[in-house]
Amino acid sequence: MFRSPFFIVLFLLLIVSCQKNVKTVIDISTKQDSLEKTKAINYSGLGDAYNVANKPDSAFYYYNKSKELFEHVGDSSYIAYNLLGMAQIQQTSGDYYSSEETLTEALPYINSDLQYQMAANNLFGISAKEVKNYDDAVRYYNTILKSVKDSVSRMVALNNIATVYTEQTKYRKAIALLEPILKSDVLDTLQNKKARIIDNLGFAYYKDNQIQKGLALMNHALSIRTKINDSYGSIKSYLHLADFYQNRDHQKSKENALQSYKLATKYKSIDERLEALEVLMSYNLERGVNTYAALFVNLNDSIKTVRNNAKNQFAKIKYDSREATLENIKYKGQRAETLLQLETQKNQKYLLSFGFVVLLGGIGFLIHYFRNKSKRELLVARYNTETRISKKLHDELANDVFYTMTFAETQDLQNPIKKETLLDNLDKIYVRTRDFSKENSTIETGESFEHNLKQMLSSYKSDSVEVIIKNGNIIDWSKVQNEKKIALQRVLQELMVNMKKYSQATFVIIGFDSDQNYVKIDYSDNGVGLSEKLILKNGLQNAENRIQAVKGILTFDSQINKGFKAKILLPK
Repeated sequence: MFRSPFFIVLFLLLIVSCQKNVKTVIDISTKQDSLEKTKAINYSGLGDAYNVANKPDSAFYYYNKSKELFEHVGDSSYIAYNLLGMAQIQQTSGDYYSSEETLTEALPYINSDLQYQMAANNLFGISAKEVKNYDDAVRYYNTILKSVKDSVSRMVALNNIATVYTEQTKYRKAIALLEPILKSDVLDTLQNKKARIIDNLGFAYYKDNQIQKGLALMNHALSIRTKINDSYGSIKSYLHLADFYQNRDHQKSKENALQSYKLATKYKSIDERLEALEVLMSYNLERGVNTYAALFVNLNDSIKTVRNNAKNQFAKIKYDSREATLENIKYKGQRAETLLQLETQKNQKYLLSFGFVVLLGGIGFLIHYFRNKSKRELLVARYNTETRISKKLHDELANDVFYTMTFAETQDLQNPIKKETLLDNLDKIYVRTRDFSKENSTIETGESFEHNLKQMLSSYKSDSVEVIIKNGNIIDWSKVQNEKKIALQRVLQELMVNMKKYSQATFVIIGFDSDQNYVKIDYSDNGVGLSEKLILKNGLQNAENRIQAVKGILTFDSQINKGFKAKILLPK
């Protein structure tokens, strides 16, 4: 299987592409953004360097740092590049499931870049094959075939599919793919790849009981590899021949397995060493002790330990990075609060006047807007919105601002206790203003919709509430009407606000999935649950009306003290 060589070629192409992009940085609005982007590019370069130097921990760390910085300054191409690098490292360490998760995270950023698509599909194919999801592996490699036109890339993909068929014992399907490649002239100048095709074809023939034909091809492949000094490729040749002779000539089987083991040890190819030891265990029983069996057990235990440690290390890098990001956000928030306090003390009288002007102007605009609507149903709905906004502005924001201004005018702010009280009040005003803006802001329904939606849901995560987003089948949001996207985001926002205010939940799960007819969203929390009366009171009846207006379905499942669940179905 063209596993490492194929991905390395693609990866080098990606590196060249990204290095070119460094020279074409466009429209960086501030000096800070420019500095962050330069820093992010350097981090990505360090990830490449450590990856080539076979230092996966350091490479993973810097790819992750670069990805997080690019998420801030905005560059989907670099985000995809770093995620592909992280997925490749996880895969090399044997953590195939985590690799698939990272690849899934990269998909929204890949867009239409063919090189990135090929690299992602190749990695998906490898992971699927290694966990024995053979049908998925073939599907990913077929996707590559549909995307590429050059003969070498197509030959690589076809060989990978044939290798999967061989593992599935579909030998004739493998032969049908490999024979035309061998007959073409694409391999004339690529002797190492030609030897690999010949070897795989010979192995398939042998497994299909075409014994002499298979043996001749496998021996021919080994002679080519020996002639061009392809020691690494010879590992597989010796393994195939060891398998061939296993029940025919024990001595030849052992000799070939031993040659494979020596070369695999030289090139630190763990999986091939284990395969060779499996054969050698059958022929090395001396005085009741199987030397190769002991080597196999020790090596197998060691690689499991190494891979488990790597898996834990990569998870820790992600966790530590997230914690650092949250700490940085907290620091920025504290700094903003200090600046707000100083500005408030300097402009107390102006702030109060401005607040009331904005309040009255907003209410006046909303009243004027609603009075000019011709349809009664729309008028009633928007009047309710006006009432809610006006009440929230008056009861929460205006009263808090007035009280804070009065407090600042009448109290000694040099007193540490009074100063701390003022800071607490300003913090409450800031939080309410932010929440109010978030609940009523315009919803972007374009390419950033999915990212913004999940970012909004994640914003409700706190020290006391864990929010988990699960992804099922990929949803093509470009095919969902804008009014449905807006209704969905408003309803999910209503559910999250309801959770924050009333449910006392500590754990929330939102699942996204789709089938041929519907976009499916499942919400559940472990809160106190809701009665029918409380559902109406908390505005969830309005959420149901929103979904019904776009011909969707919203169902609730809740019992007091047994959590709350909601299921949304939106027709495509």
